Amino acid sequence: MTTALITHSDCLNHVAPPGHPECEARLEVILSALEGPDFNALERIEAQKATMEQIQLVHDEQHIEHIANNVPMDGNAMIDGDTYLSSGSEEAAFRAAGAVCQAIDRVMAGDNKNAFCAVRPPGHHAEPDHAMGFCLFNSVAIGALYARAKYFCHRVAIIDFDVHHGNGTQTVAENTKGLFYASTHQSPLYPGTGHVHDHGKGVIVNAPLAASSGSNAFRKAFESRIIPALKEFNPDFILISAGFDAHSLDPLADLNLDTEDYYFATEQLLKVADECSKGRLVSSLEGGYNLGIIGECAQRHVCALMNG
Repeated sequence: MTTALITHSDCLNHVAPPGHPECEARLEVILSALEGPDFNALERIEAQKATMEQIQLVHDEQHIEHIANNVPMDGNAMIDGDTYLSSGSEEAAFRAAGAVCQAIDRVMAGDNKNAFCAVRPPGHHAEPDHAMGFCLFNSVAIGALYARAKYFCHRVAIIDFDVHHGNGTQTVAENTKGLFYASTHQSPLYPGTGHVHDHGKGVIVNAPLAASSGSNAFRKAFESRIIPALKEFNPDFILISAGFDAHSLDPLADLNLDTEDYYFATEQLLKVADECSKGRLVSSLEGGYNLGIIGECAQRHVCALMNG
């Protein structure tokens, strides 16, 4: 079985205001980086749109309507100080969430061994009742509840190595027994959540790292906190919120990782998937805002998936 690369051109139609870091070029760079001969074995699949029922697994009706009612005919509409809409944003967000659910379908069916969803907008900051932090719908959280509802995966794990804590994903895990959410993130940093002692109905494991921590601290947090807790949870399915903004060259933070850290983290999670989850693992793009390095980071992440 091969790794699936799931994406859609609609995700390029979520068009950023001038100078906004969460721009369509992010996805263009990643897709270009995954076109080389090293990635010929990827199975390239067009993302389906999420159904309304899938979106409603996480988000309330008022939030979904708020997005739909504020999509502009042209230009941009800002729904908070960081988060915007363009005419193609609603379609893009439905494709992003749909890609994760589609990837879960394919992995559960045995069509692919794992998958990377190269989609945008990102999702892990989106709360059940509002958008924030560049995120409209929480694609990975939707996927987690979809796997539980459709495939009776009673223990679903989400591991988030974006440099920002996924507050929206943690909210869902805090309120859902049988979810595991683990995050390495820079702290203090937006959105100000992700404390070591957070807990809820699910299993929450936060490993906040100080600015400039670098590779050694990141890898130690993975090996000493996240991986042991994940193994103890014994997941039926693993999802990754794959943000590449912890890299040393990223403009929005300064955690100082390098590209090989993404191979390392992905490889570690694949080993747990093989041990606990019959190899079942799906990753989805979150952050990463340096256009000169995000492609290489995605390459190392996807190489690990293909080698897993």
